[in-house]
Amino acid sequence: MVKLDIKQNTYYDSVTLMLISKDLKKLDGVEEALVGMGTDLNRDIAHNLGLVTPEFETITANDFFVAIRCENDDVMAAALAKVDELLTKKKENSSANYYPPTLSSAIKMDDQLNLAIISVPGKYAAGVADECLDHDINVMLFSDNVTIEEEKRLKEKAVSKELLMMGPDCGTAIINNVPLAFANVIRPGDIGIVGASGTGTQELSSLIGQFGGGVSQVIGTGGRDLKIEIGGLMMTFALDALIQDPKTKVIALTSKPPAEEIADKILKQAAASGKPVVVCFVGGDPEQVKKYGLIPALSLEDAARKAVALSKGEPVVDFTGFSAPDVEIDAIVKAETAKFAPTQKYVRGLYTGGTLCDEAMKMLTKAFGGVYSNIPLKPEFQLEDVNVGVENTCLDYGDDDFTRGRPHPMIDPSLRAERVVKESLDPTVAVILADCVIGYGSHPNPAEDLADAIRTAKANAEKDGRYLSVITSVCGTEEDPQSLSKTQQQLRDAGAVVMPTNSQATRLVERIISNIK
Repeated sequence: MVKLDIKQNTYYDSVTLMLISKDLKKLDGVEEALVGMGTDLNRDIAHNLGLVTPEFETITANDFFVAIRCENDDVMAAALAKVDELLTKKKENSSANYYPPTLSSAIKMDDQLNLAIISVPGKYAAGVADECLDHDINVMLFSDNVTIEEEKRLKEKAVSKELLMMGPDCGTAIINNVPLAFANVIRPGDIGIVGASGTGTQELSSLIGQFGGGVSQVIGTGGRDLKIEIGGLMMTFALDALIQDPKTKVIALTSKPPAEEIADKILKQAAASGKPVVVCFVGGDPEQVKKYGLIPALSLEDAARKAVALSKGEPVVDFTGFSAPDVEIDAIVKAETAKFAPTQKYVRGLYTGGTLCDEAMKMLTKAFGGVYSNIPLKPEFQLEDVNVGVENTCLDYGDDDFTRGRPHPMIDPSLRAERVVKESLDPTVAVILADCVIGYGSHPNPAEDLADAIRTAKANAEKDGRYLSVITSVCGTEEDPQSLSKTQQQLRDAGAVVMPTNSQATRLVERIISNIK
């Protein structure tokens, strides 16, 4: 039966409510649950989940509702008590601080404010960013669904005022050693980063920290900055800031391959900087970088290693292998491939980080000729149904296909975990490849859901007379709230092979799939 509770003219934050929905589904007797505001999107989701009653049609966008499919009234009562408990806890956790409701009230409270993080619905985001720039406040625009015309106008305005306009859809930055949004704890140092990709920037900065380096600034631009329409406005502005910064000795740039004329503009500027610059255009042409006398990176890990070597005055060499000795890697490959059933021959990459997914696809495509995806490298590899994997498939769970009405998978990794279990039922799947991103902004323990799913997936395969290989990597540092080593151990305890980096995890998958007989 479906039970519904409505509170009129009551507002709660959408991400908070999404996470509460997840908690309710864990209660005994609850088959399905949705907690939310009565927006059109949530109404559609409720209909799709079969959680509507006649009373549901009276809900407006200003109303808060709890809809549950459950066994009886007692289960509903327990669920509502749980909702009250979680909402009360949220209120108590936030009540100690005063949060100004408007920009003007925030400025009155502290007229020295100089940076704003904006996370509002896309149709309002440009206006809020405009107001911040008018007050000479740097902007990190986390919101998406901002038009490309608005983005260009905002960035032109910011550059004219010598302000940062990071975004839209900018999820990672570390400014004056303060992690912003999805970011990690990295020690101060002399390597400056400009990144047009969120998890790519996290992987690069985290590995710099792991390899003994530190960062001066980590500046995000938003993923569209290097498109022709924007022209690299924020990349060039941020690059110039790092060139002028006396604390920055080495510069690292990362993004997907830009349009050629934009890449040439960026590389020309970098070549004239007088500082060593490492360039990681993920999957791009190293020769384009070399012709400007700059240092091309062959992966995000390679970029981090080269930046740290330059910082320490050590030789710069290409890294395209493994941290462990070849004999250890060979032993892993032999052990994993020996257990597969004759039907097993494909990999399913399931990612919470879009750039990590992209890096894996580009490496796997070179090995296997093509990878199906919801964010394919070529149109012919677009999945017809993102819920059904085909041959070798990699999925970005942070893409719109999977985030409609849900938090980003780095905040709520449960949907990706469910897919790990689902893929274990496919008799053609040999390997699951997955990332785990920790740090500020991410789930307090993202390895928990993934580890539980790995155990279930391996058990499913075993029941069917198969063996499922799971290869993972963790993006983060030991100083992050979740701890790199603790997160890695959780995944090992579940039966995963944990590699030091995404690129090494992908190389191992290449070796395993290539050695299946």
